[in-house]
Amino acid sequence: MKVTIYTDGSARGNPEGPGGYGTILQYIDTKGVLHEREYSAGYKKTTNNRMELMAVIVGLEALNKPCEVEVISDSKYVTDAFNQHWIDGWLKKNWKTSGSKPVKNIDLWKRLLEAKKQHQVKFIWVKGHDGHPENERCDTLATTAADGDHLLDDCVEE
Repeated sequence: MKVTIYTDGSARGNPEGPGGYGTILQYIDTKGVLHEREYSAGYKKTTNNRMELMAVIVGLEALNKPCEVEVISDSKYVTDAFNQHWIDGWLKKNWKTSGSKPVKNIDLWKRLLEAKKQHQVKFIWVKGHDGHPENERCDTLATTAADGDHLLDDCVEE
């Protein structure tokens, strides 16, 4: 099955403020019917990059069988990690950057890799705030979650 996952993350007062993510999953069934599901959540204290990662993780974790997935994101942090093969270098260097510093957000990168394992995933970057309908919707989901009254506990680096 082919699935498209649109994602966005947001943080207010990065890194001390609240943040949220927005995710939209879409697929077309064998009868040509579009199915869509939205996910979002807000956290009391987090960073934009962590919310960008959470958006992708939640989308991938929602899939219950192996799929061919396109992840559409406005986050170069996420898309370049795979398309520029940063993640391969981090793994070879035991989660160290090219400058030998620890990679940030290792807990979420590991969770993303686990969620991605059973799927064929392609990462596609789109320019944010540029009128892309699903990206704009994900931004609304993320910012609404970040500004909401029912924030989850902190999503900070372990």
